[in-house]
Amino acid sequence: MEVLSLQILLILFFLSLFFYLYALFPSKKNPANKGFKVYPIVGALPEFLRNRHRFLEWTTETLSHCPTNTAVFPRPGKVHGIITANPLNVEYILKTNFENYPKGNRFIKLLGDFLGRGIFNSDGELWRVQRKTASYEFNTKSLRNFVMDNVEVEISTSGCEFMRAFEDAATLSSGRFMYVHRVFWKIYRFFNVGTEKTLREAVKIVHEFADEMIRSRMEQKTGKNDEDFLSRFIGKDENSTEFLRDIVISFILAGRDTTSSALSWLFWLLSLNPDVEGNILKELETIRSSNGKNLGDTYSFEELRDMHYLQAAISETLRLYPPVPVDSKACQSDDVLPDGTFVGKKWFVTYHAYAMGRMESIWGKNCRDFVPERWLENGIYRQESPFKFPVFNAGPRMCLGKDMAYIQMKSIAASVIERFEIDAQNKEKCPDHLLSLTLRMKGGLQVKVKER
Repeated sequence: MEVLSLQILLILFFLSLFFYLYALFPSKKNPANKGFKVYPIVGALPEFLRNRHRFLEWTTETLSHCPTNTAVFPRPGKVHGIITANPLNVEYILKTNFENYPKGNRFIKLLGDFLGRGIFNSDGELWRVQRKTASYEFNTKSLRNFVMDNVEVEISTSGCEFMRAFEDAATLSSGRFMYVHRVFWKIYRFFNVGTEKTLREAVKIVHEFADEMIRSRMEQKTGKNDEDFLSRFIGKDENSTEFLRDIVISFILAGRDTTSSALSWLFWLLSLNPDVEGNILKELETIRSSNGKNLGDTYSFEELRDMHYLQAAISETLRLYPPVPVDSKACQSDDVLPDGTFVGKKWFVTYHAYAMGRMESIWGKNCRDFVPERWLENGIYRQESPFKFPVFNAGPRMCLGKDMAYIQMKSIAASVIERFEIDAQNKEKCPDHLLSLTLRMKGGLQVKVKER
């Protein structure tokens, strides 16, 4: 009861402060900047609380009305934040001045219970070691075997329990970013109540599963001299077992959650755009007939590379629904972004991939339309600047598995599209998204499936 009383008192205090300031003080908003509404003492907090449930849409609307698609996000106290959808700023923080914008302690602590010190939740030398080690494996047979092992495990009963726990852990960990103040989730974690109790239980299942996967792999390798993906990391850290677990969890997040999110949005968009689906079917038929393949035959690596229109459709999906919609960095020293925005030491800087896909200044008047043709030049897929399209990150942290992700998504999409008609339900309304570490559909994609 004491725990609940403390929670209620804290919530009542912040709510009282919010309504008092909201009622008595007018908001300050610079007409020339057209950024977030700012209130005395609490900054943009009232607007954040009002729009937290639609954070991506709210911030996208705000950035679209800013001259440089960048806005300052004032918070209570001296530490503020910057949210940007400007490609010049994205290139600056992800490449030009990379060392000044690490993940930062705040980000690492918020996700530490789930991701530990894995490659996506580390900075400095620890990140460099993991990056270098992983880079050796991304074009080798051992990594492909590692990925296939994960696929086999996921279809087992224990694997299903693991993936449910994995999704809960990802969602609840990212939810920490949405608290008014970190004191709330820390109190919940200390007393092991509410969402933090659920998170702890989910993380326990994830950790146990990853540990078992590692033990099984090590037993298989007893007495063998060949080196695989996991064994390359052994000895890189004094707490090797825990470190390997963090590696496994990080790469499952990168290789499974992102692609499944992207494919869900792809099938929904294709259901709304049958002409695009028809173009994909024509491309697949052409590739099959020119190579003597029958329906249902597995496509070769080279044949998958020839699916230019399908890759364009996938890229267009990623543009509108990026699996990682926002990503934040911490500013180490006072700085000025290319568009003239000042960034203070210890401020957070967020590049907004979701908003960037909806900026007229980047993609033109039809920026909200699903147009795969924008990615094609004379029928051949054309790459875009990663700073304009930062779906796979950019600069030194550019996703190592980008090419593999496209191959995986094209392989799955091609196999499903040519064999089944996927009819998404409730097409008149865009599915609600669940803002987790990845942009997932709330409740999944509801479809009717029929053989062609």
